[in-house]
Amino acid sequence: MDLFDQPDEKNDNRPLAERMRPRTLDEYIGQGHLLGSDSLLKRAVQEDRLFSVIFWGPPGSGKTTLARIMAGETKSHFVSFSAVLSGVKEIRVVVDEATELWRLQRRKTILFVDEIHRFNKAQQDAFLPHVESGLITLIGATTENPSFEVISPLLSRMRVLTLKPFTEEDLARIVQVALDDRERGLGGLGLEIDPEALNHIVWSADGDARSALNSLEVAAALADRTSGEERRITRAVVEEAIQKKALQYDKSGEEHYNLISALHKSLRGSDPDAALYWLGRMLMAGEEPLYIARRLVRFASEDVGNADPRALSVTIDAMHAYHFLGSPEGELALVQAAVYLATAPKSNALYAGYGQVRATIEKTGTLPVPLHIRNAPTKLMKELDYGKDYRYAHDFTDAYVPQEYLPDELRQKRGRFYRPTDRGYEKIIGERLDHWRKIREANAAKKEKQ
Repeated sequence: MDLFDQPDEKNDNRPLAERMRPRTLDEYIGQGHLLGSDSLLKRAVQEDRLFSVIFWGPPGSGKTTLARIMAGETKSHFVSFSAVLSGVKEIRVVVDEATELWRLQRRKTILFVDEIHRFNKAQQDAFLPHVESGLITLIGATTENPSFEVISPLLSRMRVLTLKPFTEEDLARIVQVALDDRERGLGGLGLEIDPEALNHIVWSADGDARSALNSLEVAAALADRTSGEERRITRAVVEEAIQKKALQYDKSGEEHYNLISALHKSLRGSDPDAALYWLGRMLMAGEEPLYIARRLVRFASEDVGNADPRALSVTIDAMHAYHFLGSPEGELALVQAAVYLATAPKSNALYAGYGQVRATIEKTGTLPVPLHIRNAPTKLMKELDYGKDYRYAHDFTDAYVPQEYLPDELRQKRGRFYRPTDRGYEKIIGERLDHWRKIREANAAKKEKQ
């Protein structure tokens, strides 16, 4: 049976996720960065100008579905391979068949290789001449970084297109379409779904459309057994189907702000156990991990500051690590950063100092830059004393020379915006500033005597 010959719908026992695969680009939901109205991939399909491609993305992100759509909409012969089960012998059979199809029918062949990263070098080498000649259009699917797993000669002949996990909005649409579709979906059951139940399916799927549809199918089977005229998929039904409780959480409501406040205050209070608990609560309830990462970066400057300058680097590294790994592996980087922040010495001197600066600027307006620290790139500026009497710090002992850098209006008060604490590295900073202050005061006293 050809891949695109569908079974009799009345006797279709395939899983819901398989039955609901989009058949055309118009039916496809999500991956807008690849399938926008004027995107490269969409134009290639519509104009029947396909190219060999590697779809790189997490499970359930639509890699196989897109490959099938590309073949179906271009009326190409489609052959599906599993890198786990197939080898060079099978590749030769496909090549021979593709040669005959093109010779007799001028029909193109698309070879889809699932888990292409599992093919060894010899197997990948076998594709090269046929991809290069255009005899076959190779579509590979992988969850692994292809730059590490696919040989360079093959990679250079293919485009790598990244698929993202489906957004919550996309997953909600996919679930609702399956629930309403009377031809291939669950529309004939007459089921309704509560918003909380839909949200729990979407959250539990974590960007995986197949997982969302599998959960919906089990929940629908449970709900279909209930008596009464109105059969509904409730949150309790979904929890039973998924075997996972829905945590009370509203990412845009009060509980969202309650939990992030609890995390922030636990970090500030140097309690790593409480910080880990609230971090876990947020992650398990479906909070966007990068939102948490941004809050940790903010905390590193606001509440740790220069008491431990390394804190900012740790949080930035954690954010990048999560970007690279995703969930669940990348969540441990956020955990590491949270514990580091909770156990670091604390200082809000930067936060308080910058707040004072803003208040001062609002009060005094745009005060002029003192002449001696202005740049003087032109003759006129030099004639106007721009840069006159500026002393270059590196020409002096310890690269420090007492001179004023603040506007004249603030010089008299000798505004001190940054007041380091005696905790952590700020204690060293404070000692350094005290040393420089004594030099400045001694210099001022010397000038008064002259």
